[in-house]
Formats: sequence, C-alpha cells, structure tokens
Amino acid sequence: MTARRPSSKKGSRSGRWSLQDAKTHLSQIVREAQRSGPQRVTLHGKDAAVVIAAEEFDRLQRPVSGRDIVAALAKSPLDDLEFERLSVKSKVRDVEL
Repeated sequence: MTARRPSSKKGSRSGRWSLQDAKTHLSQIVREAQRSGPQRVTLHGKDAAVVIAAEEFDRLQRPVSGRDIVAALAKSPLDDLEFERLSVKSKVRDVEL
C-alpha cells in the first residue's frame, strides 16, 4: 500500500513515492510519469530521484536554439510589446600588420 497525499492536480496523485514503494510499484510509477508527469521518489523523506517520461527527457536534453527562444517569446503574453532596437557603433582604428 502506498502512502501518498492527494495533489492539487485533478484526478492525479501527489506523484511522490517512498523508495520502498517505488521498488514495489515501478511499472505503475512509469505509467503515471507518462500519463500525469514527473514522479518523485523519496529516500528518508527527502526527494532523491524523479521518474519522467522518455519524451520529456528527450525534450529536456535537446539544446535550446534561437528558434526555441523566438517561439517562447511569441507565446508570451507580452508578444505584442514593441521596443526600439539600439545598436552601438564602436570606433574603428587602423592597425598595421
């Protein structure tokens, strides 16, 4: 029997498992990670590990690109904010080589 508290998420559990429960219910934890999100495993009452879906892990491992930043800004509530772009012109000096 798992000792888990209810979560604020609708229809899901807290996503916290003691190490002993995790050993016994690993397949259930994996299914919960795929369905409901990350599942925390505790050791002596403190978070020790997190089980996440493979798709989420792959997304986290992918390097962030300029397109990701542009997409994130486009989804921002401030996407219609306009700002002036400033460019700095530095002095150029002649150098003999």
